[in-house]
Amino acid sequence: MRKVTMRLVGEDGNAFAIMGRFRRAARDAGWSADEISDVLEEAMAGDYDHLLAVMMEHVEEPGEDE
Repeated sequence: MRKVTMRLVGEDGNAFAIMGRFRRAARDAGWSADEISDVLEEAMAGDYDHLLAVMMEHVEEPGEDE
């Protein structure tokens, strides 16, 4: 599974902010618009906890040197 490198911890926990950061990071990583939309649609298919779970499936935290 492809992953986007971005911080989830210590950032704005607002659902829209998380999705916006994901969209930018995925676009910068070369994901297609369809790939991004698929992840965001799945993230919005449930409650906030579901959104976080979906994001955690598709995000890896950057290393300390990044």
